[in-house]
Amino acid sequence: MNETRRDRDAEGRAHNARPRDGLGRPMPYGTPGVARQPEGIVRTPRETLAEAQRLLDEGMPFHAHEVFEDAWKSEPEGERELWRGLAQLAVGLTHAARGNITGGPRLLRRGAGALAPFAEAAPYGISIAGLSAWAQELADRVESGPTVDAAAESPRLRG
Repeated sequence: MNETRRDRDAEGRAHNARPRDGLGRPMPYGTPGVARQPEGIVRTPRETLAEAQRLLDEGMPFHAHEVFEDAWKSEPEGERELWRGLAQLAVGLTHAARGNITGGPRLLRRGAGALAPFAEAAPYGISIAGLSAWAQELADRVESGPTVDAAAESPRLRG
C-alpha cells in the first residue's frame, strides 16, 4: 500500500509546505523558492496597497493576491468587494503570466466588474477606471495566446 503523507501546519490542518516560485507555482521539495506572504496580517488600506504594489512591481501577483485577501477578510463589509476585486485582478495576472488563456482573462474581467461600483468614489486613491481599462486590455490580449511577463504588466493601483 502506497500512503501519501500530507503536509500539516502547527494546528494539524493540511498545508502544502512545498516551496513556490514567484507566480505561486509549487516547486519540488528542497528547491529554493520565493518566501510566502504571511497570512492573516491586518494592515491599513494604504499599507495593503503599498505592499501589494511592491509585489506586483516585482512580478509576484500571486503574493499580491494574498495581501488583498487579508484585506478582504479584515475590512468592513462595505469594502470587502473592493478588496476581493483587487485580489481577482492579481490572480488574473498570475494566471495570464502562467499562460492560462482562459482563466486569466476571466478573472481579470471578474475583478474589474467587482470594482465597478467603486469607480465614482475611488477609495484610497485607487484608480478604478485605470485598473478596469488595464484588465480589459490585458484580458483581450491574453485570449489571443501570448504569455505575459507579470512584472512588465503590473498595473498602477493608485492614480
